[in-house]
Formats: sequence, structure tokens, C-alpha cells
Amino acid sequence: MRWDNLTEDSEHSRADAALFGADAVTTRTFDTPEFAGITFHEVRARSIINRVPAVSRMSFQWTVNPYRGCSHACVYCFARKTHSYLDLDTGLGFDSQIVVKINAPELLRRQLGSRRWQGEHIAMGTNVDCYQRAEGRYRLMPGIIAALRDHANPFSILTKGTLILRDLDLIKQAAEVTDVGISVSVGFTDPELWRTVEPGTPAPERRLDVVRTLGEHGIGCGVLMAPVIPFLGDEPAQLRATVRAIAASGATSVTPLVLHLRPGAREWFMAWLGQHHPYLVARYERLYAEGSYAPKWYQRRITRQVHELAEEYGIGPTRADLPRRIRPPEPAEPPTSEPTQLSLI
Repeated sequence: MRWDNLTEDSEHSRADAALFGADAVTTRTFDTPEFAGITFHEVRARSIINRVPAVSRMSFQWTVNPYRGCSHACVYCFARKTHSYLDLDTGLGFDSQIVVKINAPELLRRQLGSRRWQGEHIAMGTNVDCYQRAEGRYRLMPGIIAALRDHANPFSILTKGTLILRDLDLIKQAAEVTDVGISVSVGFTDPELWRTVEPGTPAPERRLDVVRTLGEHGIGCGVLMAPVIPFLGDEPAQLRATVRAIAASGATSVTPLVLHLRPGAREWFMAWLGQHHPYLVARYERLYAEGSYAPKWYQRRITRQVHELAEEYGIGPTRADLPRRIRPPEPAEPPTSEPTQLSLI
């Protein structure tokens, strides 16, 4: 493994100084069913706030990623390429060789307190899921959220994990002092499709339970309907079923995103496709012939269909670059001994 190649911005492909050296790595395995076949590489990172390159399509500039690799094992995950910087396999290696930045909370707190830091929005869960199974053991997110709360630093979290509910109180506390955006990723509700393309994730209905629970606690939660998978999850009836379920969960918004296949992910996904749906290989080669993204006409068609369904079911799209404000409840009016006149307006 090439630890000295993991540089400060190597998650986004450029930098000079290594984030950590090989002498700072501890490798562990755990003899428990939930971690069977998974190896954890514990490291002490030298930097935790990452700048997103200007060429990126992302609408945010800064990310925090306490983990590398992801046991969710989504066959389409665009972050697979990042494992190649360590000479790790971008297929099974990405699913089972998890890098854990064990000092992430303390390091983030220090960087947030630096005079150079301007308090900009920080996005989490945009590379790999910060609430994957490893988080249940390493518990990095409570310290991360607490640091962001204490510095009143705006942030957002995107997740497929139900473990986020463990940190509900911390999220509510942070929302009292800064802008907080929470989104859950649910691209489809088809159980067979879920079992094959997202085998390590909670079921879609469990993720929508998270949206429902957050809403019941006054936390608005959007759904990133991603990915919409061509020819497997894009039939009108499938889109309708998914949007209907999202609406029933009380989501504040639904934002569709068509599958994109970057290098690293493309090879792994196409190998999976050839094994499970060989009749679709040629269609995918044509659809993605121009690069990592489906053609604009296809993306526009899916977006239009989802937005029309969202309007029908009473939810609407939201701009992805705007974090949703989780507002604390209004303070109760002080009691008064005088009777008051109720008003309709």
C-alpha cells in the first residue's frame, strides 16, 4: 500500500505533502459479523478539510471525509478511483479496505479555530458515506458535529446510513447556531435492484424512515434521488413509486441525479452489469459513449419526470447548492394573566 501517495488533496487528485506516513498506520480486523471480511487502516491525518477542485461540478468548495473506502459497496460509487492512490483495488478493495482517520474530530476542531479558516460551508458524505458501518465502532461524527457546532460553522450531510439518528441531538444543537442541511440518498425503492447494486446499505424504506424521523423532530430533510439507473430504475412506474415513497416520508425536497460512471467506478459497474444484465452492456456503451455522464437529453427527461411527479405528490425540487436551514422551535409565549383574543391571521 502506498501511504505516502495519499496527499492532502489526493481525494481530488493534486497536492504535495502527504496527509500521513506509513509509520502512522495501524491495521485492524474485528471478529464480528458486521465487519466480516473488512480490514480497517487507522491513520492519524495531517489535514481533514479538503478543497474541491475548481473544475468539479460540485456546488460546494470544502469537504470533510473521515473515511476512505466504503462498506456500503455500491457498485456505481464514483469515489472508487480514490483507492487507486494507495495502490488499493477499486473494486472489492474499496468495499473492504477502509481507511479511518481516527483523529478527525480533534484535527477539525483545530483547523476550524485557525485564523486562516473563513467559516465556509463544509459538505460531508459527498465522497464516501460518513455513516457507513465503521462509524458505529469509531464514532467520529459526534466529535465532528460538535466541533462544527462550537464554531458555528455551516455544514451539510448526505447519507444512506440510518446511524445519523444517533446524532440527532447534536444536529439539533448545531442548527440553533448555524445553517445545517441534511439529505438522504434514495435513488429507487425496488428491493431487487437495491440488493444487487447497494448490498451494504440499509434498505430504501429504512432510509426513508430516517427522513420521517428527522421531520418528526423538526428537522427538514431532503432526498437526493440518486442514482437513477438507466434501463433498470428509470421506468415511469418505478420513478412514480420512488417519488410517492419519498413524499410519504415527509421529505422537504427531491432532487434527481442520473447515474454517472467515472473512471474506476465505470469498470466495476460494467463488470457487474455484464454479470447480472449482459443484454444491457451494449446499450450502456452507447449511452455513455461520450464520457462519464449520460447525454443531456436523457438527464433532462428524467429530471422533468421526477419534478412533475414531485409536484403531483406535493413536494418540489430544491437547489443543491443551498443548505437547508434547520430552525429551532419558536420560543413559547410567556404566560399572562390577562385573557387574549385569538386571531385567524
